[in-house]
Amino acid sequence: MLQVRDLGKRYGDAVVFQGVNLDVSPGEFIAIVGESGVGKSTLLNCLAGLDVADQGSVALRGVDLGGLEEAAQARLRRQHLGFVFQAFHVLPHLDVAQNVALPLLLLGQPDAARVAQALDDVGLAGLGTRLPQQLSGGQLQRVAIARALIHRPALLLADEPTGNLDPDTADRVMGLLAAQTRAHRTACVMVTHSQAAAAHADRVLRLTRDGLHDA
Repeated sequence: MLQVRDLGKRYGDAVVFQGVNLDVSPGEFIAIVGESGVGKSTLLNCLAGLDVADQGSVALRGVDLGGLEEAAQARLRRQHLGFVFQAFHVLPHLDVAQNVALPLLLLGQPDAARVAQALDDVGLAGLGTRLPQQLSGGQLQRVAIARALIHRPALLLADEPTGNLDPDTADRVMGLLAAQTRAHRTACVMVTHSQAAAAHADRVLRLTRDGLHDA
């Protein structure tokens, strides 16, 4: 589903990372750990085509992101990528159901029944009309997971998804994220500094300046 070959990124003369190679299969959950500032979020942005690598390639479903123009990359992200962020990034003026429905609306495929099922899957049935400010942090992250998976993406990218959660809530959210990813056969790459979060993954890799290594 995802193939990364010899990926490298620099800022000026400084090497952020180089020689990154990675293969992720459908339904596989990969955690990438490393110290703060090592470039985990930068790597995730390169995998999504939101940042431009200085060397190497990223292919999603056999399509080389580097070979696409900006508009084509945006279409690919809209159709085949899902994102879960540490800060949730829900829209405060939309209710829970409207937030979850956004990816479908952007694709011109509104589906209220699918939204209701997605909320039920993440344990938020009956909360669709609530506004984000009426939810706890754990509930907001579950909204973000439902939104990220609603359009059944090929690849889910998660950037420190438990960073704003207490340990017990973080563990429940990670269990849900792992279960939902596998149920949808979605390839998932998560970057985190949390060993507890990484423990839910199928494989844990450590990012260093010289690439990815078994943790």
